[in-house]
Amino acid sequence: MNYARVSPEKGLEKIIECYWFADSDETVPRTEKIIPDGYPEIIFHFGDAYKINLQGTWQLQSKNLLAGQIKKFFYLQNTGAAGMVGVKLKPIAVAQLYKVDMSALTDQVVDLNQILGTEFREIEAAVNAKLPQQEIVEILNAYFREILNRGLENKIELALNRIFDTQGNVQVREIADALSITERQLERLFKKFVGVSPKFYARIIRFSHIFNLMQQGDKSWVDVALGSGFYDQSHFIRNFKAFSGEDPSAYLFDEASFANFFMKKSVH
Repeated sequence: MNYARVSPEKGLEKIIECYWFADSDETVPRTEKIIPDGYPEIIFHFGDAYKINLQGTWQLQSKNLLAGQIKKFFYLQNTGAAGMVGVKLKPIAVAQLYKVDMSALTDQVVDLNQILGTEFREIEAAVNAKLPQQEIVEILNAYFREILNRGLENKIELALNRIFDTQGNVQVREIADALSITERQLERLFKKFVGVSPKFYARIIRFSHIFNLMQQGDKSWVDVALGSGFYDQSHFIRNFKAFSGEDPSAYLFDEASFANFFMKKSVH
């Protein structure tokens, strides 16, 4: 599989984490694990469709998809040659831009057009025409530039910044106090705009920080556990296994896989 990760144009960082591209001519079915990273996604397939095992059974996916917040690992399998263009959005961008209640999309990967209609018709056409990567990036930038100011939710953006700034090591009460709202109000905002509770979202970001630490060189598991805010080794292992399905010592961080590609933050 060939992977590429591309930053949006300046100014779109408020709503876009990155664009990504993946393709392969290999037609032999290969099962890939996907693990939570905290970002909803819009995905366009110009290759063959994928099958997904999200709730214990395999189902054939649509070609154009919207993925909400995923709370645990799941599996994908190609049905032929692969070709994908993805938009990894900021945690509240789908709710901000399209007025979608994200609690309805938690642990869901759904047909994009059923949720957003013909919103992406021109982008779908560009992807299906297999235009060069840079042209698709320019089309995506133009589309998101046009809709950038459809709506913002400042309180929850401030809460998310607090979680990101601390790599998920922050108490819900502390966030609520900083925003001068109750914990219950904060919980309701997160369910609607993110899809999970603030406590659970902080857990996802703390988990993803483990991958950042692993990219920084040879570290002991004690260093990684402490660096990601775990002072109890067993708690660290349980948390890692809950999101990835594997013990951290057995996980292949350097393997060329979908999971590792999505968890790594480097872009160009």
